[in-house]
Amino acid sequence: MLTLSPEQIAAAAQDLYQAELAVRQIDALTLSYPQMTMEDAYAVQAAWMQKKYADGQQLMGYKIGLTSRAMQRVMKINTPDFGVLTDAMRIDDGSEIEAARFNDPRIEVELAFVLKAPLRGAQLTVMDVLNATDYVIPALELIDARSHRIHPKTGYVRTVMDTISDNAANAGIILGGRPVRPDAVDLRWCGAILYRNAVIEETGLAAGVLNHPANGICWIAKRFAAHGIGLEPGQILLAGSFTAPVAVKAGDTIHADYGALGGISCRFV
Repeated sequence: MLTLSPEQIAAAAQDLYQAELAVRQIDALTLSYPQMTMEDAYAVQAAWMQKKYADGQQLMGYKIGLTSRAMQRVMKINTPDFGVLTDAMRIDDGSEIEAARFNDPRIEVELAFVLKAPLRGAQLTVMDVLNATDYVIPALELIDARSHRIHPKTGYVRTVMDTISDNAANAGIILGGRPVRPDAVDLRWCGAILYRNAVIEETGLAAGVLNHPANGICWIAKRFAAHGIGLEPGQILLAGSFTAPVAVKAGDTIHADYGALGGISCRFV
């Protein structure tokens, strides 16, 4: 249920919108609205995304987060969350990325599903997702925090309501490597080695995402079904990270080696 008024939701969305434009962090919303529910958080996220659409950005897809049990324990939640991807968030493989554009940039390792057919309904299965998928491709997600993860003065730790309001921390997406048909490999066993400045920081398998990365896509499609919304052909869907996030700064070079699926690289300047 919603506990925030329309005016409070609009004000919170405006604060996040301005924080991203100014590259500054604001206090966690739950400091002002400790009663925030998950419905409130998604309402703030949606209001913020409407501002992006008004600026000319277009919906590109969605990201699913908090899909690993480890991250759910950290955030004290037992369900994934989601955020919105817009075309302005897409970054080319091999790019130089200006670190100063972000407050607290970090990189996560994922698989992206690109749809060829719509996905709708509350009874979807992994097979439905695979049948509707055009191809799966390696992806890096660039995450950021427009509100303080830990308040610099009080030590207050933001909650999952703050993260959801903050568009599930999404800031960018980099696709690269080799696209594959969803039935060409066992996606659970797709893995990656994440290097920062030629040092291995993280490794992982896609099975860490709800036992199969397509389960992340099932989750968001089922959640949308209650609102009469479906996933559409051409949309890009980030299934969820199977590594912990790695902090990056100017001067860092990132390379993710997906083995037979190739690699993705970028450099922060």
